[in-house]
Amino acid sequence: MGLEIGNKVAILDDVLKGKIINIIGNSISVETSDGMIFNFSEAELVRIDTEQYELSKFSDINNELLKEKIDSNIPKKSLFKKEKSEVVFEVDLHINQLIKSKKGLDNYDMLNLQLETAKRKIEFALNKRISKIVFIHGVGEGVLKSELQRLLNKYPVKHYDASFKKYGLGATEVYVFQNPN
Repeated sequence: MGLEIGNKVAILDDVLKGKIINIIGNSISVETSDGMIFNFSEAELVRIDTEQYELSKFSDINNELLKEKIDSNIPKKSLFKKEKSEVVFEVDLHINQLIKSKKGLDNYDMLNLQLETAKRKIEFALNKRISKIVFIHGVGEGVLKSELQRLLNKYPVKHYDASFKKYGLGATEVYVFQNPN
């Protein structure tokens, strides 16, 4: 690279920059504007021209360590990627989302209303060729979740717990098979 005493340099893995004050073998001493002195190897430094105040373009800097770091920052492809054409249908089965008032309803009536809603939404998804449904049922005592799973077993679907990160423990994700052969 050809660094010399007096060159202004920036450090690759730090926000430091300064002036080279000493070179001994592969160890280069850099004095920052605060007067602190640090030792670096030549691969860790990038020369800054006098009119250049900061590193803004990485592509024109010829430094192997920097190229290695840029290549390692390329995001790795995930195996679980949501397709752009995929439609996820969310259905909230909480009773207060289905009716205005639960006055006069007992637990049995509320459960039947929730299951009827789920049944209608599954049949809607089958007819409209929607591949994924997420039923948000909440945690509670697990009665609605178990009854929902029993209902889902009657359809050409596969069901499992939905994303914990997004829904917590209170949701079931349903994959609807489009060709039930």
